[in-house]
Amino acid sequence: MFTIGPYTVQNKTVLAPMAGVTDLPFRQLCREMGAGLVVSEMVASDPSTWGTRKSRLRIQFGDEPAPRSVQIAGYDPLMMAEAARFNVSQGAQIIDINMGCPAKKVCKRAAGSALLQDPKLVSDILHAVVAAVDVPVTLKIRTGWDRHNRNAVTIAKIAEEAGVAALAVHGRTRACRFVGEVEYDTIAQVVEAVSIPVLANGDISTPEKAQFVLQYTGAAAVMIGRATQGSPWVFKQINHYLEIGTLLPPPSLDEAGAIMLRHLIALHDFYGEVGGTLISRKHIGWYINPMAGGKQFTQQFNKLESTMEQQASLRQFFESAQYQEQAA
Repeated sequence: MFTIGPYTVQNKTVLAPMAGVTDLPFRQLCREMGAGLVVSEMVASDPSTWGTRKSRLRIQFGDEPAPRSVQIAGYDPLMMAEAARFNVSQGAQIIDINMGCPAKKVCKRAAGSALLQDPKLVSDILHAVVAAVDVPVTLKIRTGWDRHNRNAVTIAKIAEEAGVAALAVHGRTRACRFVGEVEYDTIAQVVEAVSIPVLANGDISTPEKAQFVLQYTGAAAVMIGRATQGSPWVFKQINHYLEIGTLLPPPSLDEAGAIMLRHLIALHDFYGEVGGTLISRKHIGWYINPMAGGKQFTQQFNKLESTMEQQASLRQFFESAQYQEQAA
């Protein structure tokens, strides 16, 4: 349990914001699976993008419970402040600032993790956003720009001084992207340096790893990203292990199939026939590729072009898998 402003987050597991992944259907599913907090996909601070269909979908909350957190990205303090106000007007209850994304299309505009090169600009942005809204502001960073320029502790102190309510740290530099060892030592140094809650992020994919990272770093929670793709039940497994100390078995075929089918239907309901059909392909691939015959199935699944075809195909896959399991 930890707090962000007036909000108490019950579980120590948080869904990381991921572009193209953490839409409303996935956030709702991860909450159901035990995520204590979920964060939206990244929304650009440029006002010219707010009216696009993509942006409108990214800030839809449905019946999500509080707190509803939206991540914004940009490089101009005034524009970021206006983006924060806009998203609060649309229902955001926490504004999360992206200074951790290593993607070239983000960094080339001096946004995301590129901002870590300019502590003065970081300070200006954080002060502007905190002053602009009356909801908590959180921040996601990396350990630095590259291996020779690690400044996470400095940025963390700037964030705390600016009034940021919580900080997530991905334990790699911008240059490392998602490769190499995670710097849990640096995250521990950040935890020691500030009094606001720190969320540890990076290569946390199992209950045992989550417990290790929490104990090693002293972080208030773990933030989980790529490990949720195809296994949103990882939240339930980690929460159980942290609370009870025993490992939950993976979902049965019946359980996994039911989760996937509900996710598939939710994607179609949210995006419509065309969008739902396209976007569900990557999610179903993440779920099924590791299973026996999964890659062959997804090759065929990705050729289907309607809601009904995809649902029927998914049901047939699990009926066949269950038959083979029983026969064995």
